[in-house]
Amino acid sequence: MTQRTKVAVLISGRGSNMEALVRAAQAADCPFEIALVLSNKPDAKGLEIAAQAGVEALCVDQKPFGKDREAHERAIDAALRERGIEVIALAGYMRILTPFLVDAWEGRMLNIHPSLLPKYPGLDTHARAIAAGEAEAGCTVHLVTAGVDEGPILGQARVPIRPGDDDHALGVRVLEQEHKLYAATLATFVRGL
Repeated sequence: MTQRTKVAVLISGRGSNMEALVRAAQAADCPFEIALVLSNKPDAKGLEIAAQAGVEALCVDQKPFGKDREAHERAIDAALRERGIEVIALAGYMRILTPFLVDAWEGRMLNIHPSLLPKYPGLDTHARAIAAGEAEAGCTVHLVTAGVDEGPILGQARVPIRPGDDDHALGVRVLEQEHKLYAATLATFVRGL
């Protein structure tokens, strides 16, 4: 089998998308391996989930760095490079990145966002889509660029908004699609490298 692309998944919490990527990487024909799960928060539940799945789980705690976000990202970058990581997948990583990390991994850092970008970047995407009277919501995998949720779109999945939906009900259905879309899009992306 050809060498699989080494992917690091960055998380801040439970990491359900990370878990879906780890599961996908277990398939014999998957072109990527999840070589590292890294969190900025030591109590992130996803670190435990990754370790149980046999994936290296590492915390580079943001707290000791105070307000110096770039110094924190330099420590993350060093950890990624030490492990030969080739691609980063952000999965619920709840920090806005500085130009340092964005530039260092330009064209090799992906993110998943719970809306049909370019609509509804940022937070509260489901509530905003419902309030606007949209017929559908969904999720987007995109390359990370300097602008928040503005990078080139690599893949999308659409989810109809049903009468009576609230942001929770819609969010559950969108998350199901995120788990499928991220793995499929990441596989397509790394095959093209």
